[in-house]
Amino acid sequence: MKRTVFRGGNLFDAVSLTAESADISVENGWIVDVGSGLDGDEEVDCTGRGVLPGLIDCHVHLTMTGSDVVESAQQPFSLQFYEGARNMAKTLAAGVTTVRDAAGADLGMRVAQERGLIPGPRMQISLNMLSQTGGHGDPWWPSTCVLDLLPPHPGRPPVIVDGPEEIRRKIRELVRAGADVIKVATSGGVVSSGAGPRIPHFRDDEISMMVTEAAAAGLHVMAHAHGEGAKAAVRNGVRSIEHGHFLDDETLAMMAERGTWLVPTLSAGVGLRQAIEAGVPYPEHIVEKIQAPSESSVRRAVDAGVRIAMGTDAPLYPHGENLLELELLVEHGLSPADALHAATLSAAELMGLEATLGSLTPGKRADLVVVDGDPLDVHDLGKRVLAVYQDGRAVHVADRDPVS
Repeated sequence: MKRTVFRGGNLFDAVSLTAESADISVENGWIVDVGSGLDGDEEVDCTGRGVLPGLIDCHVHLTMTGSDVVESAQQPFSLQFYEGARNMAKTLAAGVTTVRDAAGADLGMRVAQERGLIPGPRMQISLNMLSQTGGHGDPWWPSTCVLDLLPPHPGRPPVIVDGPEEIRRKIRELVRAGADVIKVATSGGVVSSGAGPRIPHFRDDEISMMVTEAAAAGLHVMAHAHGEGAKAAVRNGVRSIEHGHFLDDETLAMMAERGTWLVPTLSAGVGLRQAIEAGVPYPEHIVEKIQAPSESSVRRAVDAGVRIAMGTDAPLYPHGENLLELELLVEHGLSPADALHAATLSAAELMGLEATLGSLTPGKRADLVVVDGDPLDVHDLGKRVLAVYQDGRAVHVADRDPVS
């Protein structure tokens, strides 16, 4: 086997949250050694550059390129998959080598990436988001039109459910279709025709059924959730709260005690406000929800001991610009090293991948991101990505293959 040494980079250690100069030895797609003066058959000079583990985005929508439901409704059905391939390439070029798709991507996309048919991050997929009738994912509008950003198809089952037994069957359908994680909306949201984020959705017996039935298949539940909807989700055992605005002290204490993760998706709010400024024609009641005062719970969550993992909710902020989230996490109370941990080892732990991803450690996959300058400086980090390696293979080099 050919052994490649990445020589002399300033390596981010996701365990100690420090960075220091070292070599990384890679063979057959895996890290075999980290240290000084390592030998190899080939060498990549990383002197003066930072080296990070492959970054992980725990909340993306790869088949979506925007949130304008009217525009989306006018596009050919299969276009989403071609756009998805482009979005995967952009995400990979940003240094994100693994994602959790929070609704949209189907099993075929994951398999295509695994077989090397299309470049992109390795994926965990949820297929679609469970919603109650009239909930955040219900595509019914008051006009009685049905405009769905994620229309169902044979690989992406419809997901409007009410009552525990409907939920039991629907989760089994999702598992059958290839879901790696179950996604649910336990509160209203911003970019939907229904209630706002402070309104809880689903009752305890329904959420409990989701968690129980997912666990029977060896899966976890991720919940789009705010306020009281988040509290109900935590109370009933979900793995992570996505977005998580309006979390009170009781909810944060429960999350810390139970080990429930928070995936804040701060980039989404930035992207939605920019979309309004750019003239995206959201209905007035959605504009009002976007512009309403909104409290991020990140700083209080950190103080309460809640674990944080990075997620962006791309494309609400564009695919390929995922690393803005690191800067926003720092603005909301994390240190730069903790923000990087949220995008590496913490994210790997949330997704159950910490045995093979998340740190530059022997025995893990050789996912590496070479960056210009100090790896502990997250400011404009996305613009400083020089090269991305996935399983030891160069999948993006900044001056050779920019993704348009």
